[in-house]
Amino acid sequence: MISGLSLSTFVLVHVIISVIAIGAGLVVMAGMLGSRQMPGWTAVFLLLTILTSATGFLIPPLVSEKLLPSHIIGALSLVLLAIACLALYGQRLSGSWRWIFVLTALLAQYLNVFVLVIQSFLKIAPLHALAPSVPPSEPPFAVAQGIVLVFFVVFIIGAVRRFRPAPRFA
Repeated sequence: MISGLSLSTFVLVHVIISVIAIGAGLVVMAGMLGSRQMPGWTAVFLLLTILTSATGFLIPPLVSEKLLPSHIIGALSLVLLAIACLALYGQRLSGSWRWIFVLTALLAQYLNVFVLVIQSFLKIAPLHALAPSVPPSEPPFAVAQGIVLVFFVVFIIGAVRRFRPAPRFA
C-alpha cells in the first residue's frame, strides 16, 4: 500500500499523471514556438511533472537504500522544475530568466519523455521484443532515444530563440 492505494493502483495513477503531464508539456512546447505563454497549460504541465517525479520515488523498487538511475532522473527533474518555477513565477521571465525557463522546463519534459520511451520498451510487448534486455540497450531502443534527443535539442534551440512572450501586467 502506498498512500492508501494498492501498488498497482498507485502505479496506474502515476502513469496517468505522467501521460497528462507529457501531453500538457507538448501543448506548452507548441506555445513556446508561437511565443505564447499559455499560463494555464504551463501550470498544469509544471504541477503534473513535479507530481510525476515525486510519486516516482514512492514506487518500489525505487524505495531502496541504493541510489538508482531513476532516483537521479527524478531528482534532476525536480531541480530543473524548481528553477523553471522560479524563472516563471518568481522572476516573471525577466531578462535571462526567459531562456532559463525555456531550457529547464523543456529539459524536464525531455526527461519525462526519456522515461516514457524506457517504460514503453519495458512494458509494451512489440517494443520489448525489439529490445528485450532490462534496461533496454538494443539498437531499436538506442535509435528511439536518439530521435527523441535530437528532437528536443533542435526544439529547445528553436524555443529559446522564438519564445518572447509579451509582458504580462498584474
